[in-house]
Amino acid sequence: MSETQSWPERYATFVEEVITQTLKGKISSKEQVYRMLKKQLEPGTGEIFERCLISRQGEIQQQLDAETDELKQAKAMRKSRALKILNEAWERWQKENQDQSACADAIAQLTAADPEERLSVLYQILDPNQRYVFDRKLITLLGQELEAADPALQPFGQGLKRGLRAYDEIEGHLVGWMYDAPQRAVGFENRPQGVSPWAYWAKHTSSSLAKELFGGQTGNQSAMEMAKAQQSMDIAAWVELAVMLRGMQNGLITWFDKQPYSISGGRNLAAMTFLTFAVIWGELSNGFRQGSGLPESERNLLASASFQVAIQILRAFAQRENFPLYGGVLVSVSGEAFRETVQYLDQPLQALGQSQEKARILTLIAYSRMWMGDREAGLKLHEEALQLAQEAGDHRCEIANLNHLSRASLSAKDFEGAIGRSQRALILARQNGDQQGEEQALVSVGYGEVRAAQAQERVDTDRLSLTVERLKQGRQRAEKFGDRVGQILCVNGLGLAYVLLGRYSAAQEALAEAVRMSHDAGHASLHGLSHAYLAEAHYQLNEPEDTLYHGWLAMYLLKQQNNQEWRQAASLVSLTAGKLGEEKVEQVLAARRSQLLSLIGVDGVDYLPELLKQYREG
Repeated sequence: MSETQSWPERYATFVEEVITQTLKGKISSKEQVYRMLKKQLEPGTGEIFERCLISRQGEIQQQLDAETDELKQAKAMRKSRALKILNEAWERWQKENQDQSACADAIAQLTAADPEERLSVLYQILDPNQRYVFDRKLITLLGQELEAADPALQPFGQGLKRGLRAYDEIEGHLVGWMYDAPQRAVGFENRPQGVSPWAYWAKHTSSSLAKELFGGQTGNQSAMEMAKAQQSMDIAAWVELAVMLRGMQNGLITWFDKQPYSISGGRNLAAMTFLTFAVIWGELSNGFRQGSGLPESERNLLASASFQVAIQILRAFAQRENFPLYGGVLVSVSGEAFRETVQYLDQPLQALGQSQEKARILTLIAYSRMWMGDREAGLKLHEEALQLAQEAGDHRCEIANLNHLSRASLSAKDFEGAIGRSQRALILARQNGDQQGEEQALVSVGYGEVRAAQAQERVDTDRLSLTVERLKQGRQRAEKFGDRVGQILCVNGLGLAYVLLGRYSAAQEALAEAVRMSHDAGHASLHGLSHAYLAEAHYQLNEPEDTLYHGWLAMYLLKQQNNQEWRQAASLVSLTAGKLGEEKVEQVLAARRSQLLSLIGVDGVDYLPELLKQYREG
């Protein structure tokens, strides 16, 4: 083989030599083929050899498929066996030399890349979603190899080694702030009376970029500001930060996943970690693009590389088996308030070519947006996630978004729409053995049916009795999966169903529980409705004082949410007040004043007469 040949030519010649020597009977063992291959392979060129081998195997397979002459077919079969032995030797070589080969391939990629692309290339090499993952041992080896390589690559090697040292420095302090916080609170968002993880970590690192980043996060400052403020570019420092943050992210997630105190709580904190670190890299990317302290070429370099890390984190997050399709990330490590996460991750999400991964990330963010009251944005994201999940054949994600959209329809009083979506979800969940999806769908179907029955002039008692059983079953499932909202919906729905069926004592018991649960969960809508239905039960049982008390609360709470059902509660209050007389009503108000104040405050209590006046005036 000539030294002037290109690597594809040299490896193609070598493959033919192995075939020729085999046909001539000059190769006696697999070990001989392995020694020949080991002698020929050059570090960093393994992919080129593999392409040549696969190409030649394909050509010979075509001959076998097309050849009818027995002698020629026999010769092609011998060639195929020779290549099979060579392929086995290649697989053996990969296993025995994969670390060195991976480092050699990485160095070859960095050497071949344009200087302004090398940081992105290195971050791509370190991507945990790759088939071959660079762990600590391999990062150490790569750092050593890069320091000994071309001077232009040495800063990358220095950064890798510094990053590992920086992580070693902080590893023992990853969760230490939890034990310094009051009541050893679990969670790592900033707390007004707690300990900020970022401030805690800043005390335990000597990395200058990490200190700057953690300091900004302590003050609830976007990482964009840090990126904008950069006046010089130190490649080694940014490599160091990337390695350190990756180690911190993985360490936190591993710790949260192993927590025995609450599996669901640990998963939520792990989800929070993924999303928070993705947000940080997204903010850095946007900050570099908007900054002016660096030359444009350097800003673009850092922006592109940071953007790439954000995508990698999102992809890793979406591939988790316990990805939270029925929960949101309601607080962020980055501060007390949940940032405009969609804004910072919109570009990375658009860049994800994987429909399944993007659908799952959008589902999580949509849930969070809906919970925080941004209904329009949440609905749009759930619809997009549903379409992507259907395209990708991700049935669990499809079922989840049908269920989320069904719950959204319930809150909008589109009960038929809610029933339709949840029934689709229920069928799919049972077909695919998705028990959590089935639970969510059962709850929505049952609650949708009872609210739809409420709107009808005549109640179908047989059908409503079936709905009661569905709600009981749904509650049991909701308790199993820790679905607090689902539990409240079921208890509230059961109470309403009992009212419609005339079982007022059973309704009273269920709705009193619904009031407690919705208040504890901070679910304002269901809290107001539970008081309204409870007022109806007391009215039917001829208990006027309790009717007034729960009716007043329902009036105020529902009016605060612009829910027109406040008028139904006001109707009960007005009827009851008319029967009791003004003097008795004032006595009841005085007796219940302290209870009312604890729930709606002075302004709320003072507003009650005005609300009743509004109702009476139409």
